[in-house]
Amino acid sequence: MIRVESTDGIALVRFERPPANAIELESAVALEETLARLEADAETRAVVLTGHGEFFSAGLDLKVVPTYGPEQQRTMVMAINRLLGRLYGLGLPAVAAVNGHAIAGGLVVVLACDVRIGRDGTYRLGLTETRAAVPYPLAAMTVVTAELAPAVARRRVLLARNGTPDDALAEGILDELVAGESVLARAVEVARELAALPRLAYARIKRQLRSRSLERIAQALASGTDPLLEEWLAPDTAAAAADVLRRPG
Repeated sequence: MIRVESTDGIALVRFERPPANAIELESAVALEETLARLEADAETRAVVLTGHGEFFSAGLDLKVVPTYGPEQQRTMVMAINRLLGRLYGLGLPAVAAVNGHAIAGGLVVVLACDVRIGRDGTYRLGLTETRAAVPYPLAAMTVVTAELAPAVARRRVLLARNGTPDDALAEGILDELVAGESVLARAVEVARELAALPRLAYARIKRQLRSRSLERIAQALASGTDPLLEEWLAPDTAAAAADVLRRPG
């Protein structure tokens, strides 16, 4: 599911879980562990995160996750918190190369990256958790509210609509749009620029910038708590998720 190609200190991390690169427990754990290994590798200077095919990621696997029982749900909530906490506080530059659809949790992963480069095209980006009746784990909502202007976060989260890449650029979700297949090359170029900066200083200053958000996530991870551990998925989640799958919008 996770393929890593390293060249001159730049680690290209591809999330490949066809057909939509959707996230379930195994892939959430695998991606977090991959990022941890890269962070610990002295030879790695920056990370580029991308998807495969027409998707960056469609977010949670709405066929699998709604079938989880209470214990798996609790484990999944904390796995999401660990993944996003790892990525948001990664001691390396992290650049998103948004090759295609980035929906729900997939878009939260994009927001957790330092620089977000998107492909100009007809794909969709949206925070659609409300439509699928899937509340946000603590780290996910923390990233959303830290990275988006309040009015943008309100509209994106509560209206739960998908938008275009141009919409995402205008709202600060993406930093840049580039033509066609050049999105990956541009993301690698930006990663190389960031990789030339002093590594330890970059990590310290990045964590200064995000200190309040990272402290909140770290406290939840250290204590093993999240408001959703008592109840995450509601009785109407399965039906709402099925409706989203029928009408992805």
